[in-house]
Amino acid sequence: MILLQLSAGQGPEECALAVAKAVRRLALEAEAAQVELRVLEEEGGAARGTLRSALVALQGDGAEALAEAWSGSLLWICASPYRPNHGRKNWFFGGTRFAAPAVGLESEIRFETLRSSGPGGQHVNTTDSAVRATHLASGISVKVQSERSQHANKRLALLLIARRLAERAEQADDRLRAERRLRHHRLERGNPRRTFRGERFVE
Repeated sequence: MILLQLSAGQGPEECALAVAKAVRRLALEAEAAQVELRVLEEEGGAARGTLRSALVALQGDGAEALAEAWSGSLLWICASPYRPNHGRKNWFFGGTRFAAPAVGLESEIRFETLRSSGPGGQHVNTTDSAVRATHLASGISVKVQSERSQHANKRLALLLIARRLAERAEQADDRLRAERRLRHHRLERGNPRRTFRGERFVE
C-alpha cells in the first residue's frame, strides 16, 4: 500500500480545481492499471468542486509505477474558469508520495481492535476489524476501518501515523519550513513532470 497526496500548495483556486480534476484522472488510471484506489482524506477548496489536497491509498501490482507517475511538479494549462480574461493559464500543483514507515515504528504504537461502525452490511456488524492506533510518544492517534481485514487496517494505520509524524517533524523545524517554501517556489517555476490541458484535463 502506498500513500500519495495531491496538493494545490499555496496556489490560487484554479490550482485547487486542478487537484480535483487530477483525482478523477488518477482514479481512471488506477482502474486501467488494476490498482485499488481509496480516497482517505480530502480538504475542499473555497469554490465548489475544488480540492486543496487529497490523500489516496494505492494498492496492487501497478501501485508503485502509478505513484511515481504522479509524484513531483504537475501542470494544468487552461484559461481560468473563475477569472475571465485573466492572463495566466499555467496552474501548478504537486504530488507527494509518502515514504514507508521507519523500521521499528510499529513497536512504538499501541494497536486496539474494535468493532467497525457505519454502512457495510453484515460484515461490519459482526467483526472486530477496525483498528485504533496510538503513537505512544506523541499521542497521535488514528482510527481505520476502511479495509475489510484487521491486518489491512493495521497496515494503513501505521502508514497514516508515519505520515503525521513526518508532517509534525517538518512543521517543527524552521529550516525545513524554509526549504518547503523554497520547494514551493521551485515547483511553480520548475519543469513539470506531467502537463494536462484544457477543461477535459488531457495530456
